[in-house]
Amino acid sequence: MNLHDLFDHHGMATNPFADEDAQTDPVFQGRCRTSTFHPNWDKVYGDPANPGTSIVFGEKGAGKTAMRLQITAQIEEFNRTHKDHGAFVIEYDDFNPFLDRFAERLSSRTRRKPTKVLEEWKLWDHMDAILSLGVTDVVDRFLNISQTSGPTGNTLPEKAVSRLDHFQRRDLLLLASCYDDSLSESFDARWYRLRHILKYRPWQSWGIRALGLLTMLVVAGTIVYLRKWSWLTTVWPWLIMALGWAPWLAQVWRWWPQAFSVSRHLRCVNRDINPLRKVLMQFSGHDINGQPLPNKRRTDDRYELLYKFQGVLKALGFSGIVVLVDRVDEPHLINGSQENMKGLVWSMLDNKFLKQPGLGLKLLLPIELANCMQQEGHDFFQRARLDKQNMIPSLEWTGAALYDLANARVEACGKEGSNPQLQNLFEQNVTSARLIEAFAALRVPRHLFKFLHRVLVAHCQSFVSSEPSWQISAATFESQLALYRRDQQAVDEGLSAGR
Repeated sequence: MNLHDLFDHHGMATNPFADEDAQTDPVFQGRCRTSTFHPNWDKVYGDPANPGTSIVFGEKGAGKTAMRLQITAQIEEFNRTHKDHGAFVIEYDDFNPFLDRFAERLSSRTRRKPTKVLEEWKLWDHMDAILSLGVTDVVDRFLNISQTSGPTGNTLPEKAVSRLDHFQRRDLLLLASCYDDSLSESFDARWYRLRHILKYRPWQSWGIRALGLLTMLVVAGTIVYLRKWSWLTTVWPWLIMALGWAPWLAQVWRWWPQAFSVSRHLRCVNRDINPLRKVLMQFSGHDINGQPLPNKRRTDDRYELLYKFQGVLKALGFSGIVVLVDRVDEPHLINGSQENMKGLVWSMLDNKFLKQPGLGLKLLLPIELANCMQQEGHDFFQRARLDKQNMIPSLEWTGAALYDLANARVEACGKEGSNPQLQNLFEQNVTSARLIEAFAALRVPRHLFKFLHRVLVAHCQSFVSSEPSWQISAATFESQLALYRRDQQAVDEGLSAGR
């Protein structure tokens, strides 16, 4: 017999345990994403209108990515009903582009050792990466890009431009000049389009260039009108034109070093010096003088730029920012190494950053880092103040919680008019108490789904289609559980040896 016949008999349209990855799991993406939550959900999610930081540790398969997707979905729904005090979501879960650019800035000797590369990664690099993701998403939406880089819940309100005053438009353009990072178009081309949409008119900058052009036209026109071609052999026409262009040349002299410094210190965002210099020269003097730029190895300027970004978002109807940090073990520079994960994550554990007003970081971290944390000294805990961060030491699942999760997935796969139950898949001597006891040993949803799928396949392979059996026996359940526990133990030992 095949699985389809078994599911059809019990009123299910699909296999509830076929997929193990939340990002591609149709059962989770459908009904379970909005109805089935971990018992610690409320502590992690908090209040989107006033987001706070949470730090969650969980082993592989415990549901960290599922929780991230659920947070994104719940905030999207929240934003739909709270137009003027929503939450702007930044998914900080793909570190490879930032780490690759960062590594390119280091010496070839340092690049050969990932541990050395990550030792150089600092808090301001995290802030640059987060600002880049957020600013790029906002610029995408102002430019009406069909596929925006951020979650769909970050939709801007109607007539978004009219919500921004002159200084907020200046701030958004300043942020875009440093952090807008699209693969589809150069940042300066996008910047000029954004300036046009925001109706930002830097009259002083235009006047400086107009003065140079006017001086050149007057000198050339005078020579042509008077037919004094011999003047071209003297120094005076060229000197007058040089004086006309002197204010513009002074701007170049001023902004080229600034552009060079920004390009050098933005280590995880690509910025070419000359396009950046041209963009910075577009601002009027009174708009750009004294404004922060990420041109030093420190967090002070980044905090000021973060305040500006929060101000722009508040005007657009977002009272807070939620940053979702996930998959820190997956970048190729880290490759599951505890030491390398520490190099990436530890710099982020700074109380000032984690408790930034209006900023909520949801750090979904591997359980290995919880063990590493216990070995840290007094200075680490003083800087991180983990007692203030809504920390969950382990994203644990009890047998009862896993039973409810499995049952919810079975119900989610039910056909219209049917109400399938997990217990009905098993014979009566496989009681719910026995299922809960067995599920507790599996620890996490990923192991649960793998095991139940294996049990279902083993049961179907034991019977022919002409003589089907619609319930799994205790013998099949127990034998498959013993086999799976043995395989699970081997995998756990292999992971421990590789740490």
